[in-house]
Amino acid sequence: MASNKQRHRPALIALVIVAAVACLAMAWWQLDRFESSSGTGQNLGYALQWPAFAAFFVYAYRKFVVLEDNPDEVEKMHAANNGIKEIPAGILPPRPSAAPTPTVEDGTTEGDQIAEYNRILAELAEADAARLARLQAQAAPSDNSQRSNQ
Repeated sequence: MASNKQRHRPALIALVIVAAVACLAMAWWQLDRFESSSGTGQNLGYALQWPAFAAFFVYAYRKFVVLEDNPDEVEKMHAANNGIKEIPAGILPPRPSAAPTPTVEDGTTEGDQIAEYNRILAELAEADAARLARLQAQAAPSDNSQRSNQ
């Protein structure tokens, strides 16, 4: 059986009180904002939410105290979440299978076509680099002759 020894934690109680009062102050502020000329419905929504947050602080503290004082409650919580539960067959949709590799009319795969395309691009890049090198080699002597004339 659980012991009825109650523990008082002034710092924790003060924290809960400060948090709840802060939430209620925020609700009051949002209600004032709603009633002002620039207030919106969003302010009213927040004014209604802040008291719920304050109530949650009190509820969480109360639940903490009950779980701390009564180990039977902790065991009940653990019993409810005990073990891994199996998902019944038929609830989840079947997993998708891998899509087949598409083939083109001539029997090659798309990957083969991409490799061929990349090879052609590499050849074109080499040809452009060679052409650029030739143009630079042709332009270099004429630039030197113009500089020496100046």
